[in-house]
Amino acid sequence: MNRRTFSQKISLATIALKVPFSSWSRPNPKHNFKVCLNPGAIGISLDQRNLLKAAISYGYGAIVPFPSEMLSWSIEMRNSLVADMKTSNITWGSANLPVEFRKDDSIFQADLKKLEKQSQVLESVGGTRMNTWIMPTNPSLSYTENMNQHAARLKECAKTMGQYNIRLGLEYVGPKTLMVKERYPFIHTLPECQELIARIDEPNVGIVLDTFHWYCSEGSLAELKNLNKEDIVTVDLNDAVSGVPRNEQLDWKRELPGISGVIDIQSFLETLVAIGYDGPVRSEPFNEKLNSMKYDEAMKFNKKALDDVLAPFK
Repeated sequence: MNRRTFSQKISLATIALKVPFSSWSRPNPKHNFKVCLNPGAIGISLDQRNLLKAAISYGYGAIVPFPSEMLSWSIEMRNSLVADMKTSNITWGSANLPVEFRKDDSIFQADLKKLEKQSQVLESVGGTRMNTWIMPTNPSLSYTENMNQHAARLKECAKTMGQYNIRLGLEYVGPKTLMVKERYPFIHTLPECQELIARIDEPNVGIVLDTFHWYCSEGSLAELKNLNKEDIVTVDLNDAVSGVPRNEQLDWKRELPGISGVIDIQSFLETLVAIGYDGPVRSEPFNEKLNSMKYDEAMKFNKKALDDVLAPFK
């Protein structure tokens, strides 16, 4: 089950000190991000080989890996893909964590076995990142109970992944609308996510930054400035829906970056450039209009949106 489906089923902070971005210098205006194609997020289904072909055709610099698919590949098939990626100067983005850590322990333990196999495959093709999200609510666990469970289970995931040099990125989910129909609220801000990471206490655990969740959680540029580039595993660039108050934004309804102009994406990116982040950036809009487009139209529309917001940093 993906977060979009999960969020729809339960649909309906800490505010950091805000300091002007102009109060600190930006040493290098050019970005070194890897613009990543994440097809499922824009309503497109592609296997790993065709994803690489699409990335080459539309000018992307990275692709998300599908380790579950590559499990059945021969070593020769994996090596061939890696060679083609190198020739086309395309790198890996971040794969989805194949572990359901939110439910009962038997499911979690079974998925841990899948994680080890997929981590091994991902390492064999040069991938170094996996990511997952943290739901900001729970029907039965208090904040403390949920924190303890997340820290224990995600620590096991991180230790397994660490054996194969894979980093784990955790994404906090910011919309207030996700927190009103379950009994207990949970992590929904960057500082809280950092607290969880500290509790996990494994060197390969970091943050997934998403402009939409940063905006909905009332995040500040000061919070971002205090990060090191090594703290960030991957970045999602999205915009909020125009005309909808911040506290009424819905997780499964977003815009491509720069489309509505609601979120100050330029300052967000300036901050990432300033701290030296050089990993993958991708879109995850959960947008019905984009999902209804034909393949070529959707691919071009997605790439143009990413290119437009990144243009000032070329």
